[in-house]
Amino acid sequence: MLRDSLEAGSFEEAFWMVPAKGETDRLLHVARKTLDAARRLRRDARSGERTLTAVERGIAKLTGSAVRVFEEILTLARLNRGRVYPSYDYLAEATGLGRATVGRALVILEAIGFLVRQRRFNRVKSEGPGPRYVQTSNAYRPLLPGSVRSYLPRWMRPAPLPDDVVQHRMDHELETAAMLDTLSCRELAQITVDGPLGKILAKLGAAIDRTERETQNDPEPLMDSIDTGDKSVALAGQRYA
Repeated sequence: MLRDSLEAGSFEEAFWMVPAKGETDRLLHVARKTLDAARRLRRDARSGERTLTAVERGIAKLTGSAVRVFEEILTLARLNRGRVYPSYDYLAEATGLGRATVGRALVILEAIGFLVRQRRFNRVKSEGPGPRYVQTSNAYRPLLPGSVRSYLPRWMRPAPLPDDVVQHRMDHELETAAMLDTLSCRELAQITVDGPLGKILAKLGAAIDRTERETQNDPEPLMDSIDTGDKSVALAGQRYA
């Protein structure tokens, strides 16, 4: 099983998003404009006119093959209401590209921010002890990366949010953070993580909560006894939680 994989069926409903009307076409247009910018950046780098920034070096890696793979992912997102989980072989056949080329394209798209990729696995029955796992196709979610906005025509850039909307979001984030601070470890795990992983984290959180309660309810005071000749004065040490 590959690192950072999640069990298929345990997270997808929160991961995938149904694209708005016309959103996939807009994202494809953005990717093609970014490809034009990548070609200009590569020319600048070859000519030595200037040194590219780290963000520009990432954008300069965008290729026509990567845009073609992104187009196929956007098509699946539009047809399947955001549920995108093609295999490498499917993408290779749909785009006419080699499997290795598809793999490189996905790495480039993810690095720039055009998509989020989540590895997945399935449980399989086995005769031996313990569960067995097998890797399955990744889940994908296309995005509009903030790093490319400055390279887009002005009419394609998202309009800034109104001040009251920005303030409302900030207030909501503060209220959410304050609410989460009041939760126990078990409650926090139950709210933030779904599926089998959430159940495991909830059990770990419950154990942590129990340990903290026991420490608070049964402290071990530190006692220092000072002999004054006629009598002893007991000094209670500070209690440590």
